[in-house]
Amino acid sequence: MSAPIQELKLGLPKGSLQDATIDLFAKAGYRIHVSSRSYKPTVDDRELSLRLLRAQEIGHYVHGGFLDCGITGKDWIAENEADVVVLCDLQYSKATSSPTRWVLVVPEDSPVRTVQDLEGKRIATEAVGLTRRYLESRGVNAIVEFSWGATEVKVPELVDAIVDITETGSSLRANNLRIVDELMQSYPQFVANHAAHADPWKREKMDRITLLLQAALNARGKVGLKMNLPENQLQTVIDSLPSLRRPTVANLTEKGWVAVETVIDEAVVREIIPKLKELGAEGIIEYSLNKLVL
Repeated sequence: MSAPIQELKLGLPKGSLQDATIDLFAKAGYRIHVSSRSYKPTVDDRELSLRLLRAQEIGHYVHGGFLDCGITGKDWIAENEADVVVLCDLQYSKATSSPTRWVLVVPEDSPVRTVQDLEGKRIATEAVGLTRRYLESRGVNAIVEFSWGATEVKVPELVDAIVDITETGSSLRANNLRIVDELMQSYPQFVANHAAHADPWKREKMDRITLLLQAALNARGKVGLKMNLPENQLQTVIDSLPSLRRPTVANLTEKGWVAVETVIDEAVVREIIPKLKELGAEGIIEYSLNKLVL
């Protein structure tokens, strides 16, 4: 009789980070299918049992042991004061690779210039705990109320200020809002329950996932480039193009020629390829990367 298959329960964020997270897992080698009728996505790894939950809840469920591990924002871990093991930071978001920011915001024409000006005022936010601790650290007493969404439209009619999350700031500008202060920067983190992390099998499984997710992120914005080059031009190419430091070089069967392969930023390819051609390179190939293990 075969031994039962061990499973790792992993939480994925539903909502704004969902597509970016599933895309990241695809680059890492995991094919995930999400059904609109279920919170249990399927994956082509029978050792994984996935749950699709709001990012706000994942830290809580990892802390409590319902999930072995999960991906959620650093901000929601702080908001819930979840006691978890941080396996790695994952620098990605729904629109860019930049971190999101929790900011204290008022209308453009508000007399409020510093957080101290909000003494006794009313503030709306989804991150109530985070905001209260921030105000306490600044010695400010204000009324903090939970916002169920569309927080930016509540000032100035319903509240004096809001604490909201922004990535590009476009929504704030569209609503004529001004940032007074930044509470924290946040990005997704891969976190684990302490007991699960102490389990040898689960820890090894999580370490492998960590390696692959980080490799997928390392490959973003990078491409592979390979070419054939006259051997007498090799040093000239390396000296002329700093991005080609430490390339892989191999001799070709044709004497006097070498094969060169390297990884570079995709943004500079359009400038580098014409220069390589001028230096005598032939058979130049650019290819995409899914993973880059450093």
